[in-house]
Formats: sequence, structure tokens, C-alpha cells
Amino acid sequence: MTDFRVAVDTGGTFTDFVFLENGKLNVHKLPSTPSNPATAIIQGIAEKNTDNRPVDLIHGSTVATNALLSREGAKVGLITTSGFEDVIEIGRQNRDVLYDLKYQRPKSIVDKENRFGLRERMNENGDILHNLSKSELKKILLKLKRNKIQSLAICLLHSYANNIHELEASNFFIKEGFPVSVSSLILPEYREFERTSTTAVNAYVSPLMKNYLDKLAKEETLKHFRVMQSNGGIISSEVASNEAVRTILSGPAGGVVGAFHVAKKTKLSKFLTIDMGGTSADVSIIDENLSFTSETELSGLPVRVPVIDIHTVGAGGGSIAECDLGGALVVGPKSAGGDPGPMCYGNGNKVTVTDANLFLGRIDPLNFLGGKMKIDPCRSEKGIKVLAKELSLSLLETAEGILTIANEHMANAVRLMSIERGYDPRIFTLMAFGGAGPMHACALAETLNMKRVLIPADPGTLSARGMFLADIIKDYSKTVLLKLENIKSQNLEDSFSPLLKQAKVDLEKEGVNQFKIEKFLDMRYLGQSHELTIPIGEITSNFHVDLYSLFTKFYKKRYLTLNSEQEVEIVNIRVRAIGSTKTVELNKKSDNMKKKKEKTQKMVFDGKSYEAMVFDRTNLQPGEDFCGPALVSEFSATSIIPPFWNCKVDKESNLILSKIVNSDKK
Repeated sequence: MTDFRVAVDTGGTFTDFVFLENGKLNVHKLPSTPSNPATAIIQGIAEKNTDNRPVDLIHGSTVATNALLSREGAKVGLITTSGFEDVIEIGRQNRDVLYDLKYQRPKSIVDKENRFGLRERMNENGDILHNLSKSELKKILLKLKRNKIQSLAICLLHSYANNIHELEASNFFIKEGFPVSVSSLILPEYREFERTSTTAVNAYVSPLMKNYLDKLAKEETLKHFRVMQSNGGIISSEVASNEAVRTILSGPAGGVVGAFHVAKKTKLSKFLTIDMGGTSADVSIIDENLSFTSETELSGLPVRVPVIDIHTVGAGGGSIAECDLGGALVVGPKSAGGDPGPMCYGNGNKVTVTDANLFLGRIDPLNFLGGKMKIDPCRSEKGIKVLAKELSLSLLETAEGILTIANEHMANAVRLMSIERGYDPRIFTLMAFGGAGPMHACALAETLNMKRVLIPADPGTLSARGMFLADIIKDYSKTVLLKLENIKSQNLEDSFSPLLKQAKVDLEKEGVNQFKIEKFLDMRYLGQSHELTIPIGEITSNFHVDLYSLFTKFYKKRYLTLNSEQEVEIVNIRVRAIGSTKTVELNKKSDNMKKKKEKTQKMVFDGKSYEAMVFDRTNLQPGEDFCGPALVSEFSATSIIPPFWNCKVDKESNLILSKIVNSDKK
């Protein structure tokens, strides 16, 4: 009996399933169950796996993310070098909010009474200045038990250079039954605040992730279970349980991986991606390759592990629209989520972006989720009437205002990922996916002066489909802090050697015997506080010249300037080990070739009512070409083609939308 392969992406509103059966991809959606995300997953698999075949599951989880955002993680104890107990709260002098007089920093995930200092000390070279005392560990143990600590983070000064004290302390507390996160294993890099924060975040979310994944793993039919990482790769559920910090952008990463594979099949190389779901919108950039970063922040806390470069804003189909105390319309970041959901779903009592889209005719109420879920336009209209009265606006002004504000939130996220990094969004194609992304894509493109939009097939499940394409990926790093001119090629090879050995061991545990290695260097001009991550090939005898040339190439592309008189420093070395998985055909091919009669429905754009065509996407064949206004409906999403936009179906069944030149909006 062949395995039943399934990828699952748990979102704030819906849980998406993609099943691989007999070489074909089939999709499924269920409302998410926020109180226990596993409930929807188990139900969805059971509904499709009727013959109880062994299940091969890949899962994109929001458990770690939600625990951090809601501050509902484990009770963490932090053990550090004496005198550094408050590093996690002091942080850096950078302040994102400068002019808000009422601004309060997010509460620390480690309470002050749960931070403990050890009188041990290493210098920056890893030399022991003061030995670790076992009697101190025993005293701290009593305090941990008294304070009912559930998880422990250990982050000692300069442990990236020598972690013997961290490992000694870790072994002691593991024997006492504590789950322990060790900084030199999670993030063996310098910068005390970022290393402490990342380790504490891992300790904060890992117990919840372990509990959640263990419950899923107990399902009788589950044979293989892997979890999507933030870096675009997958790992075993066991590793994800212990290193949950690597899954904080799990679902969105799947979407970008899927988008990258869609992009590779086109003749285009530059894409800005917008993944708009029920709760949030995630923006990333593809400039021939995926964009990665090791500097990200979530809920005010830096998390310095390699991730696909994604920026998230609270703009989704479930984003709540309200009248603030000043009488102005605000949209998000609060969301109705899956429970109670938008008003049109039947339980919600707050107007959402989805309600505004439905009121303006941008959703076919008879074909929502392929007709499997009934929605009520009357409830949306009722809620908009109440909100319009509070705002002293007409119903149309209120509904279109909701969409305009939501679009502007997303446009600002796109500007941050493009303009603020030196990219011109006008030369990029906007790829929109997620359950709500294709409804907003053209309006968002117009706001950004972008001329072309691509909507892939089954856009609402692209994140789950992307997980089928993800490789097994493991990332490793180590701080070296060496001037380029002083280091020899053999020294560099020796520095990489332990990381390569660890990669081989870890991938063999994942069941991978053949894998590809990618090497990177974090480089900067001496004295700078930020680095650029530079991919390198084989290290040759002429490597000083080669590395300097590579660095200046990347530096000039990013900053448009060079400082040729300044020395160059290698800060960190990085290794990425990639074990390939079975590939699948990304696009689900339609078996329905029968042409059905299309219908029309009223849609509103810029205050004007139009009679728009409504197409069933399963009937659109490559080569078809039509102009808006039009609505293209499919199981996982609805695509909107506004007036003065043209839609063509390419050979991969993508919708290519382009602005009609010299259109006159009158």
C-alpha cells in the first residue's frame, strides 16, 4: 500500500491541505481550530484518507509564532554569566517607535526573578578566566524548582568561542529533568543580546511545540512526520520540537518556496510576493533567487536564525474594521480569525475585509470554497450599515475605505521589502496568493505603480503545495572575527570542517545520505556593525582576491558605494546542508475540460457599479484572454480583474494580469 502524502498549512482562519494521490495534487480546506490546531488537521486527513493508508505528513505550524505573539509560552528560566542577567531586557539602543509618548516595550519573556547569574567567565578567545562551580548550579536548581520553571535557557558570555561551561551546566540540569536550550548549540555567534534573545525564545516556545507535535505524532496512521522551517527547508518533528525557534515563519516560508518554483517556470526573474490569508499578509522578494536573512524580529524580540526574508503585517481577510475614538476608520491588526470569523461566516459580529469584499461583489457567495461553505451577504451588509453610521459615510464609501486601508498596509510592507532596500517595485511582477491575495492584487499593484500581476493556480493552497517541494535543510554558523588579509585558506577550511561534520551527522539522522553543501561568509568593513552574507564556492590559493572581489560586488549592489581604503573582516562562517526530497508537479491539472456557461454579477470599483463576468477557473484554458471587470472563482481563492486590466492564461495555467496602457478612469 502506497503512503498517503499530505502537506498541511495551519492559518489563522483556514487550515489548508494538499494531498498527493496517484501522481495528482488535490486540495482541501477546513476552518482552523485555534484552541487546538491539531483538531482540524486530524479531521482533514481523516476525511480524505478513507482507507487508512500510512500518512507521510509535512506540516507548516503557527504554534511557535502564536505562543510568542500572545506571550503564552513556557515559564522560562535564564542562566547567564553573572552581571549579564538583564541583557535580554536592556537590549540595544535602537528604538522603532520614537514619537509615541505612551509607547511601552513588550514584556520580557523571562521575568527578572527567573534570571540567574553564574560566577564563571571566558574571554573572547575562549580562554577560561573563572571556572564553573557545581555548588552554584545546585543553588540555582533550588530556585528553579521554587519558581516552578518549565524550560531553561543557558547563555554564557563568549560561549561561541568555548562552550564547555554551557555544556557542563546543560548536562547538570537535563539530569534534573529540565528541558534546556543551549546558546552555543542554537546560535554559536557573538552579539550577546541577540544570542540570549534567540535562545530564550527557543526555550519559551519549544515545550508547547513539543506537546503539540507529540499529540499529532500519536495518530495511528502517521508514518513520517516533518515540519516546515523558516529557512524554506523541512526537518523531522523531533528536531522541530527541540528547536522550535526555527519554525516561527513556518507557513509563510512554504508559500515563498511555492512562489519560487512558480517563478522558475516563467520567463520572468523578478517578483515581489504577497501572501494574504485570513489574519495577515506576508511579503517577500525573489530576485532570481530566494532572499534570506539571519536578522529578523518577532514581537519585539530579535531571532537570529537563518530565515527566508519575509515581512508580515496584520492585513488579512479577517482583519477587523472599526471606528476609533477620533471617528476615523481603522483596519487591523486585530483579526476575527477562524473563530468567530467574518460576519458573513455566520458567527462574527465585527465587520472585516472579507465582508467589505463580499458587499462590493468581489466574492461569489454561491461558490465560496467551491460551494461547500455558505456565506451570508445580508450579515455583511448589516454590519457595514452600522459601521457606516458611526463613520458618517455611505455604505460604498465605508466598504471601499476598508479595502483601501488594508491595501495601504500591504503596500507599506512591499515598500519596506523593495524601495527601502534599493529595489524599484515597478520593474517587478507582483505574485499574489493566499486565500485573499488575488482579490487585492491589482489594486495593490496600482498603488505601487506595478504593471503586472501573476496569480498561480490554486493560490489559496500555495503554501501547503510549496511544502511538498521543500528540501531537508540544516543551517550551521560560527563566529570567527578575522581580518581577511590575516587569514590563510587552510585556516578557513579548518573553521568550516566541524560544521561540515555536524551537517553529515544530522542529515544522516534525517535519513539523507547524499546532500549538497553551500558555504557563506558574513563580511563587513572593519568597524561596521552589520554584515553581508556572501555565498562562496571552493576556496582557492587566490582566495583573498576572490573574496574581496565578491564582497565589493555584493556591497556595491546593496549600498551603491565602496570604501576601498578600509580593511574587510570575516565575522561568521555559515554552512547550509541540503538533502533533496521527492519532487512533485506543483500545479494541479484540471480534468474538467467541459466548457460551462459563465454568469455575471455586479461589482463596485471607485464608486461605480459594473456588470462583471464571473469565470470558473477550472474552465479557463491556456491562451484565453479577456478584460476586466471580471471575477475568477476557484476552490481555494477568488481573483479580481478590475476595469482597465487584462487577463491572459499562460501555459502553466497562471493568470497574467496587466494594466491596459492609457486607460482612462472616468
